[in-house]
Amino acid sequence: MLRIVSFLFVVPTLWSQTQIERGEILFLNAEKGCGSCHALKGKGTAVGPDLSGIGRLAPAAIAMAARSTVTQYVEVLKVQGESFPAFTASKSADKLIVYDLSKTPPLKKELAPAGVSRSGNDKWKHPPAVAKIENQDFADIIAYIRFASNGTKKTVEPAEVQ
Repeated sequence: MLRIVSFLFVVPTLWSQTQIERGEILFLNAEKGCGSCHALKGKGTAVGPDLSGIGRLAPAAIAMAARSTVTQYVEVLKVQGESFPAFTASKSADKLIVYDLSKTPPLKKELAPAGVSRSGNDKWKHPPAVAKIENQDFADIIAYIRFASNGTKKTVEPAEVQ
């Protein structure tokens, strides 16, 4: 009997969350969420590109971009024999600031440009391409991205993100 009573108190909470609220929770998940590299509405980490521009796209286009395994922003850096995928935040003649994408969340590093060699990205894959996010969860995340970008409250169906 106690299990039934407990269940009755939990289920209404789950049912009362909107798709956008579920998407925000998934987006900001520290381990698998987009927010470990991207920011929206002042939440998340602004390591990777700002996602507010893609919020105007159709859900299928956002899903395709997120599932892409190739990104122009990632390079493989080699520093003192250590090789890691990185996103460059800024560079000057005397300082290179990068985010080490082999760490979750990405680790900010300040390097001397002279000691760094760069090559194309052949190892790092965009996390949504690797994580195998369920279509319902992905639809929720995309609903949040669209809402955070331009206020769109339209429901995103799982079939739209396959």
